[in-house]
Amino acid sequence: MTRETTLSLLVLTLISLCSLLDAEVISLDDSNHDQILKNNEIVFVNFYAEWCRFSQQLKPIFAEASEKFAGAKGKVVWASVDSDKQSGISARYHVNKYPTLKLFRNGELVKKEYRSQRSVAALTEYVQKQVDSAVQVYADEAGLKAQLDSKKRHVIAGFADPSGPEFDNFKKAAGILREECVFHQGPALPGQPARSIKFVAQNSQVQEPFPQDLANFEQIKSWLTERCVPLVREITFENAEELTEEGLPFLILFKHPDDKDSEKIFTEAVVREITDQKKSINCLVADGKRFAHPLHHLGKAEKDLPVIAIDSFRHMYLFEGMGALGQSGKLRQFVLDLHSGKLHREFHHGPDAATVQVQVDPNGAPETQPPPSVFEKLKPSYNRYSLVNKDEL
Repeated sequence: MTRETTLSLLVLTLISLCSLLDAEVISLDDSNHDQILKNNEIVFVNFYAEWCRFSQQLKPIFAEASEKFAGAKGKVVWASVDSDKQSGISARYHVNKYPTLKLFRNGELVKKEYRSQRSVAALTEYVQKQVDSAVQVYADEAGLKAQLDSKKRHVIAGFADPSGPEFDNFKKAAGILREECVFHQGPALPGQPARSIKFVAQNSQVQEPFPQDLANFEQIKSWLTERCVPLVREITFENAEELTEEGLPFLILFKHPDDKDSEKIFTEAVVREITDQKKSINCLVADGKRFAHPLHHLGKAEKDLPVIAIDSFRHMYLFEGMGALGQSGKLRQFVLDLHSGKLHREFHHGPDAATVQVQVDPNGAPETQPPPSVFEKLKPSYNRYSLVNKDEL
């Protein structure tokens, strides 16, 4: 081997080693966890267990995908947590199945866990999307109108000069809430202050300016979260596990997929009656044809739609019916009765037990319990890999 060949091989080896170092998947532990999350814009973390064969399969895929971002030091970090050795970190983020992939932005956990395909291409595409700006830029009012979709929620920032701490706060909030709202930035519109943020609801029914301090990031994030995350959401087989992870009981309207009127009436009742209960119950709309199994547990079928019920993750309870939504305080009391335990007590002892349907077994004997929870089965498993397309129901 000639001297030139030896030198060439040495250079190639050094380049390869530098590339691997740049693309290193960093192991997180108590000594570096906080520092890495806070000092990088995006940290994509693989929570794994050595004994888990799915974790072993993902490791080389995760490492190869990280190589695509070798030049993004300080902006993107690919990291891993050995959940057995670092059980405290895993417990902090409620990780109980492996491998679990979570993304942090500016030190904050992004609400939606990564649940898509575990391939090099899919992981790369997902992180690249997080790197790309969450903000659409418009040049004038006509350009903004062309970007607006009446079916989505929008946030419009009037910053002719996209710089400074106030604009940085807007960008950070946009990164965190990019899955919930569409964010826009451009010159202030007529009648809008020079540096301002405005929320625009679906169908432009509500346009609300941010009334607080643009220099306060927590105020911006909190205000936008309340508006971008809808009070009533749709539950599907794809997002059911994610919703159960929030740990709140479900108040569900089961409806025919073509029925828009009942959804509107239900949403208006939720907004009117239980806005302050957002942190204690998830208000959802479900396709009654696809979710036929929960209806069956309630003694209902497609012909009975629409149906309103609470699933407490222990039992299911029927609401009186759509007509009762028009009675002031009725829906609110239904939710409060769940939290007080009254729904469960009255199922057995009255005085309103007769209004709740009792299931009957094939031998004609009434059950002594309300219908069991169906959605409890969709809670994250403690011992299996999380699937994207779930159809257990």
